[in-house]
Amino acid sequence: MLRHIIHVLMVVASLAAAFGVSAKTQTMPEAVLKFANREVVTLRSAGTSISPAERVERIGERLRLLDDVTLAKPISKTFVTVDGQKGYLFLLGDRQVFVFYEADLDRESRQNLEQQADLVEQRLKEAIAVYLASTSTDTLLKGLLKAAIASAIALGLLWIIRRSSNLLLNRLQQRLGEARDDSRWRWAAQLWLLIFRLTQLVMLFLWLTVAYLWGMTVLGSFPLTQPFAEKLSGFLFELLHELGSGAVSAIPGMVTVAIILFLTKAVNDVVGNMFNNIEQGSSHILGVHKDTAGATRRIVSVLIWGFGVAVAYPYLPLAESESFKGLSVMFGFMLTLGSAGIVTQMMSGLVLIYSRALKVGDFVCIGEVTGVVKETGVLSTKIINMRNEEVTIPNAVLVGNPIKNFTSGADEGAMVSTTVTIGYDTPWRQVEAMLINAASRTQGVRNTPKPFVAQKALQDFYVEYELFVQLDRPLRRVFILSELHGHIQDEFNTHGVQIMSPHFALQPKSNIVIPKENWFAEPAEKP
Repeated sequence: MLRHIIHVLMVVASLAAAFGVSAKTQTMPEAVLKFANREVVTLRSAGTSISPAERVERIGERLRLLDDVTLAKPISKTFVTVDGQKGYLFLLGDRQVFVFYEADLDRESRQNLEQQADLVEQRLKEAIAVYLASTSTDTLLKGLLKAAIASAIALGLLWIIRRSSNLLLNRLQQRLGEARDDSRWRWAAQLWLLIFRLTQLVMLFLWLTVAYLWGMTVLGSFPLTQPFAEKLSGFLFELLHELGSGAVSAIPGMVTVAIILFLTKAVNDVVGNMFNNIEQGSSHILGVHKDTAGATRRIVSVLIWGFGVAVAYPYLPLAESESFKGLSVMFGFMLTLGSAGIVTQMMSGLVLIYSRALKVGDFVCIGEVTGVVKETGVLSTKIINMRNEEVTIPNAVLVGNPIKNFTSGADEGAMVSTTVTIGYDTPWRQVEAMLINAASRTQGVRNTPKPFVAQKALQDFYVEYELFVQLDRPLRRVFILSELHGHIQDEFNTHGVQIMSPHFALQPKSNIVIPKENWFAEPAEKP
């Protein structure tokens, strides 16, 4: 029993020791020794019971305390063994600087102690040489001269950039002001603010570029700050390399996208020409009407371009990036939430187009609005009423209301009618002839198709006649009807016919009939 307890305690002690070693290793990260802003060596071992960071701090303090004479002495190294650890001792003349142990090597890269010691010696020589050069008056003056020249050039470039931008903007603004009355330049005036902001953005980019190059030049003018200039230069060239590599790798995809979009445009042009021919009446396709060819062309064009974009999308350079995917999802979500009303209006517009209820130029009556259709849009329809007012009606409202189209049944113009009631004692042929004569003398009434009269109803006391005419200008319907009514009264008065609807209190002694000899009273003509 005691043996088992001792064995367990030994195992626990072993685990604790291993854990302690691991914790010690983790709590002592590697440290980099720098001198004159240059990396000399990376220390990873504890050395003589102190952490790598403490070793770096002591070595740096030892180097800073050395004078220039001591630093100028030759550097040497010798192989030593300290507390069982192999390493190389570095000396400046006869002054010990530090020891580079075998435990300081990077085990994962399988470095060789002697080769790494030679590399550390070379780096130390370069760092000390830079430090000694930075304290030289000639080096400092040369650096200041280079920095001054770079600063003067940078200020000059900044002034040129600002001056050129102002001249460009002033010239463009002056040109837009002179061409304000030119219809070709009116749209450009609306883009003035955008052009101004883009110019500011380009100017800011150029300023930052000049400042970046100025910083590289000034930092590179002094030995101590050269590493920072090299880092800036490395970052710039790395960025340019990444941009160039990205641009080169994107060329095949962009070529593929261009080919797909070119083929899509070619197909869209062919289909568009086909529907244009149908709309002009030069071609016919079963199921496609002339009035709906334009709308069908737009729908098919949207489908063709949608298919082309969907095929080309995977070949875009940014198609696989998470930001592009997130932007697509956000745009689709916004479109879904905000397009409910728009989709309703668009579908209503398609119903109007494919039902051929109206088209541009038709004379229609929709609810309380009567006028000529000026424009049929995707979302709404515009009508010019008789007061020359433009009335905009949403397509969903049009679909929900009956549409009276006075033009669609005729080849051209708009048909209107007026009604009179005449007693049975007046020959119907005479009434029709008088109505036709009144219509022929009315300005704005078409002679072709010829006006005609219909006997609408045989009422108890009179006959109801309705005169139908075609108008040249539907918007002048009220004025044309007013003139027509005047001519009707003049015509009836000329031939002694009263416009009245007789009612009888008692049955007349004789029948109210027209003698046969009066059937063709003037202006009626016998067949």
